[in-house]
Amino acid sequence: MSVRTRDALAGRAAIVGAGATEFSKDSGRSELRLAVEAVRAALDDAGLTPGDVDGMVTFTMDTSPEITVAQACGMGDLSFFSRVHFGGGAACATVQQAALAVATGIAEVVVCYRAFNERSGRRFGSGVQHREPSAEGVALGWSLPFGLLTPASWVAMAAQRYLHTYGLTPEAFGHVAVMDRKYAATNPAAYFHGRPITLADHAASRWIVEPLRLLDCCQETDGGQAIVVTSVDRARDLPHPPAVIAAAAQGAGRGQEQMTSFYRDDLTGLPEMAVVARQLWRTAGLGPGEIDVGILYDHFTPFVLMQLEEFGFCGKGEAADFVAEERLPLNTRGGQLGEAYLHGMNGIAEGVRQVRGRSVNQIPRAERVLVTAGTGVPTSGLVLAADG
Repeated sequence: MSVRTRDALAGRAAIVGAGATEFSKDSGRSELRLAVEAVRAALDDAGLTPGDVDGMVTFTMDTSPEITVAQACGMGDLSFFSRVHFGGGAACATVQQAALAVATGIAEVVVCYRAFNERSGRRFGSGVQHREPSAEGVALGWSLPFGLLTPASWVAMAAQRYLHTYGLTPEAFGHVAVMDRKYAATNPAAYFHGRPITLADHAASRWIVEPLRLLDCCQETDGGQAIVVTSVDRARDLPHPPAVIAAAAQGAGRGQEQMTSFYRDDLTGLPEMAVVARQLWRTAGLGPGEIDVGILYDHFTPFVLMQLEEFGFCGKGEAADFVAEERLPLNTRGGQLGEAYLHGMNGIAEGVRQVRGRSVNQIPRAERVLVTAGTGVPTSGLVLAADG
């Protein structure tokens, strides 16, 4: 274990702005324009201007470079710019990078963003179409020739083992889909606004890769989302209550690959998220019972159940009942299944809204929110807290 103690980042930075474009299936504009619109909206929300920004963070998968977005937004000099790898696993790590820059004085105001035409342009769900030679590609070479070509097929392997090990049926996954869609139904920004589902709807949806049905799989979305990070002291002078970064962590587990870690001893958990969980609980000084809302990355329903178990909200194999009984509010804007698929960045924004008390599905006295990033890949997480 590389990190055994509480780190020094807790309470050193805060999220002060969140902004997004509309979420659609055909944006009709470039990914650069989506990024700029989201960044400007986030700065407006923070009460800051492009001239205040001196740091930028995004995903390695983003097509709009940090300095290009800065130029298009009218920003000045940058003292920090960074990218994080591993697709959706990068989401919370962008905020961690921003917080590290702020806490060490490398930058004062850092914007994290993600923008893509994931429905009308490149569709990640369509699987591997072409890949340049790389070390990561070698790992995929053990799976692709046997027909495991898409993210759904990769997750299905672990999902099937999970059901078998704990004596469950695919209905276990349906509870996640039903909860997400319940919250999306009352969120005007969600693609599935006004369209809740039942367990019967889930069971009637077509198979994608057994045991995953259509309603176990997230959407494909065009859009952009941005987050603004600065110091807690500066945050207190801005228009909205800050969401203090009580903890931030990244994690990769033993035997880690991108989505195809099939040679581990056990496929029923997410060791990379266990690394994140240990560090978040250490640094925040909290445990599962002290979290008011969970915003858990939900590209596929089985991995929501495994995350709940890795974080200690319930025992192994017990997460389906935990979700069905609504013991913890989850994905209160609808998540990626119900609101939009923005590689987890819209989940961070919802965590901020809950701490501010301004969510469309506000949970009373939501002072501590857990947010996670992509699963099945090296990943990241945050604990956001109310100031004071």
